[in-house]
Amino acid sequence: MTQLVGHSSAIQRSSNFFVTLLQRYLPDPFLFAVILTFAVFLLVMPITGQGPMQVVDAWASGFWGLLTFSMQMALVVVTGHAMASAPAFKSKLAILAGIAKTPGQAIILVTVVSALACWINWGFGLVVGAIFAREIAGRVRNVDYRLLIASAYSGFLFWHAGLSGSIPLALASGSNLQAVTNGAVTAPIPTSVTLFSTMNFAILAVMFVTIPLLNRLMHPAPNQTVTIDPALLEKPAEKVIDKTNMTPAERLENSRLVSLLLGVMGFAYIIYYFIQNGFALNLNIVNFIFLFTAVLLHGTPRSLLNAVTQGARSCAGILLQFPFYAGIMGMMTAAGAGGMSLAGAISELFISISNETTFPLFTFLSAGIVNFFVPSGGGQWAVQAPIMMPAGEVLGVAPAKTAMAIAWGDAWTNMIQPFWALPALAVAGLGAKDVMGYCIMALLGSGIIISLGLLLF
Repeated sequence: MTQLVGHSSAIQRSSNFFVTLLQRYLPDPFLFAVILTFAVFLLVMPITGQGPMQVVDAWASGFWGLLTFSMQMALVVVTGHAMASAPAFKSKLAILAGIAKTPGQAIILVTVVSALACWINWGFGLVVGAIFAREIAGRVRNVDYRLLIASAYSGFLFWHAGLSGSIPLALASGSNLQAVTNGAVTAPIPTSVTLFSTMNFAILAVMFVTIPLLNRLMHPAPNQTVTIDPALLEKPAEKVIDKTNMTPAERLENSRLVSLLLGVMGFAYIIYYFIQNGFALNLNIVNFIFLFTAVLLHGTPRSLLNAVTQGARSCAGILLQFPFYAGIMGMMTAAGAGGMSLAGAISELFISISNETTFPLFTFLSAGIVNFFVPSGGGQWAVQAPIMMPAGEVLGVAPAKTAMAIAWGDAWTNMIQPFWALPALAVAGLGAKDVMGYCIMALLGSGIIISLGLLLF
């Protein structure tokens, strides 16, 4: 027991150090994106041989490349908030939240629920984890709210090794594989050797046990715990309308029949979708489910509109920052006269120091670095697959293992990349500096586990 307490204190001291450091020096996520923009701009020119205006052109050309994705992510926040704010949904969530009685139990429960949700679908997990953390914060006394939200976000580590992982699903689909992998992969690779491989399951199993425990051990001492007033988490009371004096328009806005018919229509399609496609979740169907669940649970169009209005206030960061990350991606992937891009140069550097044993590890590390500047699974695959997949083939590394190393690297550094944290932070009402100190500890812990998995299997 003494040894465990000492270990816990060491983890607490480490997490407190990172929390204090990032509280002081981590700027607002928008300024973080601006600093990354300047840093990439300065690095691209000497490494790729491009001139300033060529780099600016690549930045501007990529700037609007994430418009569809930005809208999808904004809707994740809005529709998720609308669904979660419905009294019927909150009551069910409260039952699950009631399992946790102490701060430690609350941290573990939030991490487990978020990890499972992200493994099923990353968009679903991002918003549900944060919503569940908010619910628990209002019920469990003396739990640190910052760590609670960070624990919800740590579940995002599991997404690329889960059912919605874009890289293993791209391999399984077989779409344009030969071109994307520069000829290294010519036939589809089934998920049985990627998502459902022994290596992947081993990494997932160890992380599923250790990450919740690590988060639990980071909980601050009582005198350093930051809590939130449960009243701040409550939805403002809706104005009561006198139904006897309603105008025809108000009667329509408060009609349960309208919401019922609309909800039935929406769920008819949802059922049809799953019959036709199986359990193939993507952002569009997740948002569709969130929205029409909210339609039915709120009962009237007016109640839904009020909830959507509240949720839309949390989307400012997504709308402002995602175009800047798209611009960064444009600079990272733009090749100079010699055909080399900055992302490609990073990948080539790690290949040059690799052998058959260490290649998966260095692929993972290079993917983690590239992900910091190209925070998109599909974008990262397009950048690294043409370089890392042929290199792995030459070194005798199985294509499935190389691909999963890229996938794990893409998920790994999301812990310190505010890009993906924005939806969860919007739901929680926190800033990146409030949670990133704890996320660094999750980054370090998961990095050790993933690295050992890639070396041992």
